[in-house]
Amino acid sequence: MKLKSAFLALLLAAGQALAGVAIQPDNAQLQYTGRIDFANRLRPMLSWPGTSIEGNFTGASLAVKLDDQQGKNFFNVFIDGDLAKPVVIEAAQGSKSYPVASGLAPGAHRFLITKRTEGEEGGTFFQGLELADGGALLAPPARKQRHIEFFGDSITSGMGNESPDDGPDHLLKDKNNFMSYASITARALDAEAHITSQSGIGVMISWFPFTMPDFYDQLSAVGNNDTQWDFSAWTPEVVVINLFQNDRWLIDREKRLTPMPDDAQRIQAYRIFVQKIRALYPNAYIVCALGSMDAVQEGSKWPGYVRTAVDQMRDLGDRRIDTIVFPWTGFGGHPRVKQHQANAALLTAFIRQKAGW
Repeated sequence: MKLKSAFLALLLAAGQALAGVAIQPDNAQLQYTGRIDFANRLRPMLSWPGTSIEGNFTGASLAVKLDDQQGKNFFNVFIDGDLAKPVVIEAAQGSKSYPVASGLAPGAHRFLITKRTEGEEGGTFFQGLELADGGALLAPPARKQRHIEFFGDSITSGMGNESPDDGPDHLLKDKNNFMSYASITARALDAEAHITSQSGIGVMISWFPFTMPDFYDQLSAVGNNDTQWDFSAWTPEVVVINLFQNDRWLIDREKRLTPMPDDAQRIQAYRIFVQKIRALYPNAYIVCALGSMDAVQEGSKWPGYVRTAVDQMRDLGDRRIDTIVFPWTGFGGHPRVKQHQANAALLTAFIRQKAGW
């Protein structure tokens, strides 16, 4: 009996050691960033690229619990600020726990979870964390004081940015919004970012039935839907718009828009969208960017459309708006990380000069 009791005690102790500490998604110490759907506080849904969850904790291990809609999403998890070595989660469809750190030293640690992929891969419900037995969630890091929002397409999302130069750039594992020019710029400026982007989207036409003027105001990035983002909940001081690459392909190359819009109509369509953003953010500095894919190659009219639309807005009295064109490098695919880094350096310097950051 004594041996049996001792054995049961050991099993109970082992079970307690392995049980861990569950952190629910509605814990006030978790810091969420981005357009996240909190309709159910115990199942917040992440859909936009770059949406993130951050926090501080104690304990020797960390696991992340996710319920992914399609099994197509990828996430980065950074531990203790080591941004060069993410643990990459390839989310399986359904509910699953993903161990991301173990053997951590005693004391405080930090985690950052970021969505590498975007709305076309579906949404992911965050189901919380699991810490080692005895671990605890601590007060979160201070929020950044600056806010910057990006409206864009696959370039802004980071499509194919981690692909080899001579490889395909459509594989989901190679899409990493954290290393897009948008996210790199936000970090360089010490700004909190919202990435409102979708691969294949345009202003007048997209590779699917909806355009950015249909999409920009959604809470959920999963297709064209009736959800509504509350623009009063978060206000950027700087907005970057990088659109028109897909319009260039679909109108000029694919001839899919009939009747074919003339130059004035292209300029007007772009200006009307930018004016929608201006109405939402009357005090923001708006940067109308383009590139660095072939919409900016030598001889292209598309940079001129952007510049003219901005000039028209300036003629109407808007002084907090300007244009930047990322240079054409001759690379035909989606920009790789090195091109994103170069474009981010240009954009960072531009924003510092124009917005006083």
